[in-house]
Amino acid sequence: MTSTSERRVLLAKPRGYCAGVDRAVQTVEIALEKYGAPIYVRKQIVHNVHVVKTLEERGAIFVDETEEVPEGAIVIFSAHGVAPVVHEEAAKRNLRTIDATCPLVTKVHKEARRFAAEDYDILLIGHEGHEEVIGTAGEAPERIQLVDGPDDVENVQVRDPEKVAWLSQTTLSVDETMATVAKLRERFPKLVDPPSDDICYATQNRQAAVKRIAAEAQLVIVVGSTNSSNSVRLVEVAKEHGADAAHLVDYADQIDPAWLEGVTTVGVTSGASVPEILVRGVLDWLAERGYDRVEEVEVVPERMRFGLPQELRKDLRAASPA
Repeated sequence: MTSTSERRVLLAKPRGYCAGVDRAVQTVEIALEKYGAPIYVRKQIVHNVHVVKTLEERGAIFVDETEEVPEGAIVIFSAHGVAPVVHEEAAKRNLRTIDATCPLVTKVHKEARRFAAEDYDILLIGHEGHEEVIGTAGEAPERIQLVDGPDDVENVQVRDPEKVAWLSQTTLSVDETMATVAKLRERFPKLVDPPSDDICYATQNRQAAVKRIAAEAQLVIVVGSTNSSNSVRLVEVAKEHGADAAHLVDYADQIDPAWLEGVTTVGVTSGASVPEILVRGVLDWLAERGYDRVEEVEVVPERMRFGLPQELRKDLRAASPA
């Protein structure tokens, strides 16, 4: 084991909650305060075990499908977005909906509708089965086909190679997405880009911070859940950019002390749906083992904030005294 004087932690900044996650979690918390429990949430509001468990304890009920929500009840749609058919199902059941879709995901939905209206074939770069991909694809199912990474490019079939556009899931690895776009452009030189990069600012910033700390850390610990796409990507990015090892944990007690063997520098970061309390737990665990010198490595300041969903804002305004 290394001497205590050599041990240090490089703490990535930015890390943890992005503006879209903060907005979504606040939406459930405020809805519980305003309307009382239970409040139904379609799918996990964000992909984090601790957040979901905490909200369940306060009275949120997470369901997989709209049909599981009692008629006339309140249902919140998760940050990952839903297809138009889900809104239709909710209307048929007279549900009061609050849409907590991240505004950056909503932007991709709008791009999908616009490209479809202009009769483009849309190549959606993303991971099969991810909720965000399902929601985006549902905006124009007859025009959108999924491209799951560079190796999937050869399987793409389009009606007109002159009229093809690409979009992407917002939580992917920036590098892998650009590699996929490059391969698509080899096949379709007239490939049209979205008006702005679909990969969200928070995903890019967290990956940039991990690249910085991975260059100096032998071990990187990423706090996040296994179903969190952006958290899983952080582990991959850390390994690709210099870390000897990188591991994903939900809680500090999942860290294996054997990972620290011969390690002087530990990098720590967290996915965009992870509350800071879980990162503090990891730092405390490391401090108890001699890694108590923490250096925060900031790549870019984040100041993005999103307002609450309009349905909730409207009810809050109506309840405020004049």
